Amino acid sequence: MARPSRQNPTHASVTSLRGFGGRSPRRCRCRLRTRLQLYGEWRRRSSSRPQWRCPAPCFTAPPWRDSEDLRLELVLQEASMDNKTIILTTLNAAWASPGSVIDLFIDSFRRGVGTSSLLRHLVIVAFDLKAYEQCVKIHPYCFALPTKDVDFSQEKRFQTTGYLEMMWKRLDFLRLVLEKGYSFVFSDADIMWFRNPFPLFYSDGDFQIACDHYVGNATDLRNIANGGFNYVKSNDQSIEFYKFWYSSRFRYPGYHDQDVFNFIKHDPYTTDIGLTIKFLSTTYFGGICEPSRDLNKVCTMHANCCIGLQSKIHDLRIMMEDWSSYMSMPPSLKQFRPLSWRVPQNCRSSMISTLMYKTYSLALLNPLCLLCEGTSISNCPPSDGSVSVDTLERDFVWVLHLSAHFEYNKGPTTPSNVIDTVDNRQGQEDPNRKTPGSGG
Repeated sequence: MARPSRQNPTHASVTSLRGFGGRSPRRCRCRLRTRLQLYGEWRRRSSSRPQWRCPAPCFTAPPWRDSEDLRLELVLQEASMDNKTIILTTLNAAWASPGSVIDLFIDSFRRGVGTSSLLRHLVIVAFDLKAYEQCVKIHPYCFALPTKDVDFSQEKRFQTTGYLEMMWKRLDFLRLVLEKGYSFVFSDADIMWFRNPFPLFYSDGDFQIACDHYVGNATDLRNIANGGFNYVKSNDQSIEFYKFWYSSRFRYPGYHDQDVFNFIKHDPYTTDIGLTIKFLSTTYFGGICEPSRDLNKVCTMHANCCIGLQSKIHDLRIMMEDWSSYMSMPPSLKQFRPLSWRVPQNCRSSMISTLMYKTYSLALLNPLCLLCEGTSISNCPPSDGSVSVDTLERDFVWVLHLSAHFEYNKGPTTPSNVIDTVDNRQGQEDPNRKTPGSGG
């Protein structure tokens, strides 16, 4: 019998399976090893390249988009809270340079109590291209507000023409935000946020605003408002009020939005609108004009009553140092040995000027001694009408009380060169000057 031919083994080699769909373990291992080597080489090369990262969520509304309205809507949607509330601040190139005001502003959120999470709801509105370019480097939500034929990039000193135009442009923008259905907290960038302000807002207030001087009652119209910090709910009343406020600039030429607010809050039309106004106590929302003296309660501190960018930056840095010292204290010392602010320092010289301006602009009469006569205010100036800057320096609160007493008057005329006059007088030595506490 012939011997049967030898059969091939049942298993096949790797090469014999090359044309089939199946995969051998050996081939899979080879492919995996090769791919891992290639992936490792890609990672090594890519890691050596510079990487750009932006805080998540990263969104900016570029200035070259066709529709300003669309850009605004997109950035508001991205940054808003669940209840359509956002935090807004404005920025120009002068305040945007590294180490300047905007860096201190954002740093205060990071160091504050319960404020770091609020940064994701902050929209920075840039008045010029340089400010916008700096904004996108440091913050995810930026909006470029076009300003035709007006250069807002330089520092705008208090009460100059450029300053007034920038304030009114800002107010009109806030009206637009309300019309889009968004409530907002507006904050000047020279306000340091040390605690979350939302628990301190009134539930029944349509329009809530900080004060240069607070008389002790949230509904008292004698409070001297400061437009640098306010919380506004979007409703028919607030929208109509912002339209009225903006149009009132023609009734009071030469005044900025804050002064005009202090005039029109007494206007019957404001009452007819049905707007509920609440003034925020300086116990929590303070400033250099009237500090929030208890660091256990302070929510925000404003570099108001201060003229000059470098003076603001200097005193804001001192504020941040004071806050850091407070936060480093043990709880027992915070309660029984509270720190006090070391400001004003560089802002002290300009503080006289701004307080004098507020008094003149709100009180209508000149000289100041005529205002004081017949009131319950103590320590009136001399009867001959002379008002010594040194007298005001001894007691800033006197000027604020005087303003509060007479600010209900409406229709003032523009005070002429008040700030320049006071600044010039500050440089003169008074031979009869008495230091605080020396009597007289």
